[in-house]
Amino acid sequence: MFLDQGPIESTGYMIAGYAVIFGVMLIYLISLFVRTMNLKRDIEVLEDIESTDQRSSTSDQKPAS
Repeated sequence: MFLDQGPIESTGYMIAGYAVIFGVMLIYLISLFVRTMNLKRDIEVLEDIESTDQRSSTSDQKPAS
């Protein structure tokens, strides 16, 4: 019957499963890296805008007489 045949050879499926899992993790890590780089660039742009606004607001004020 079924018990005298022994276990089924499934090494290929195991290797394929690990390859898929590690592939998904690699794509996720790349996605995190790209998001981090975009976030840093956005922070720099916002800081530049903030410093430009502060400079323009101080130059717009009239000096006290």
